[in-house]
Amino acid sequence: MVLKAIVIDIDGTITNPNRSLDLDVAKRFRELNVPVILSTGNPLCYVHAAAKLIGISGIVIAENGGVVSTGFDSPSIIADGKEECEKAYELLSQYYELVKLDAAYRKTEVVLNRDVAVEDLRRTVSEHGIDIEIIDTGYAIHIKSSSMNKGTGLVTVAELMGLEPSDYLAIGDSCNDAEMMQVAGFGIAVGNADNEARLAAKYMTQASFGKGTLEAIEYAISNGLL
Repeated sequence: MVLKAIVIDIDGTITNPNRSLDLDVAKRFRELNVPVILSTGNPLCYVHAAAKLIGISGIVIAENGGVVSTGFDSPSIIADGKEECEKAYELLSQYYELVKLDAAYRKTEVVLNRDVAVEDLRRTVSEHGIDIEIIDTGYAIHIKSSSMNKGTGLVTVAELMGLEPSDYLAIGDSCNDAEMMQVAGFGIAVGNADNEARLAAKYMTQASFGKGTLEAIEYAISNGLL
C-alpha cells in the first residue's frame, strides 16, 4: 500500500505544547512529494492562514468537517446544521455560563471555552431531545452536527482531488481525529493523543506534538507507505 497524500490535524499534532507551529514539521511538509491537507476544528480563516504560511495546499478541512475549502481563492463547501447548534447553545445557556469562541467566523458549529464539564452539556441536550454532538478536543468544546466530522470532510476532499479516502495517511491527536483516521488508508496518533485517537490509529509514535508528526512521517516513509 502506497499512500498518495497526507491529511493532518493542527493543534497538538503539528504544534508545540505552547501551540506554536513546529517549524521542523513545516519544513518537512515542503520536502515531501505528496500533498499535505490540514484538517482542524478551527475556522477556515485560521487554517487557510496556517496552510499559506507553511506553504502547502489551500484545500483544507475546517470546523471538524463542516467546512471544506476547494482552494485559497475558491468557494468553500459548507455543511448544514448551524441552526440546530445555535438551538442547543440557547438551551444550554439557560443552565450554564458559557463563553463562545470565534463566533463571528463559525459557519457550521458553535464553539465554547472549556470551563464547563462536557458530560453535563451532553446530558442536558439529550434530556431535551436535541440531536447534536458535543466534543471536547482538549482546546475547546464544539457543538456540532452529528452527521459531519473530519472523516466526512476527508471523503469530500478526496473527491475534489480525484483520490479515495484510503489514499491518505491521517495523523492526529484528539477525539475529533478518530473518524478521519478510520476513513483514511492508515492512521497514526502522536504520543500525546487521547484515548479515542489512540484506538482509531494503526500506529502510535513515541514522540509527542510536532516531534511526533516528524516521527510519523519517517515511519510511513521507512515502511513504504509514502
